[in-house]
Amino acid sequence: MTTFPQPQSGVIEGGAHLYALRVFYEDTDAGGVVYHANYLRWFERARSDLVELLGIDQRGALDRGEGVYTVAELAIRYLSPARLGDAVRIETTALHVGGGSCRLHQAVLRGDVRLAEATVKVAFIGPDGRPRRQPAAWRDAFALLAVSPGSGPGSGLEGQE
Repeated sequence: MTTFPQPQSGVIEGGAHLYALRVFYEDTDAGGVVYHANYLRWFERARSDLVELLGIDQRGALDRGEGVYTVAELAIRYLSPARLGDAVRIETTALHVGGGSCRLHQAVLRGDVRLAEATVKVAFIGPDGRPRRQPAAWRDAFALLAVSPGSGPGSGLEGQE
């Protein structure tokens, strides 16, 4: 019998979701620097893992015709380049959890060095593509990651509403 490795997964620790990855050649330009759009892919991958860890079954909700999360707004700031071979982590916290959306802060770090950060508003939409209230259990799950006022990541991006 062949044993297959399980897909990579992050952890929820201290009110934040932590997701580790390594910078591969496919992530970089010819100079070994991560291409700017790949940070967006990493943020999406980390959010997808977070949703899974929170027990949110987006696939089931989609199949049942209830709806899914979609990115409604995004602001990103690049601070320092990630490079080929770097081990980085994506840290995600919730800045605001509302009836139909969540505003998240995400950062890419190499050790203690912040490489990029973003605020992302994910909105819950129905099969018709129109906004609707997110399920209460999903809202409650995201609230576990909510930072209290004055204790946020201090990025300067989180005030952009």
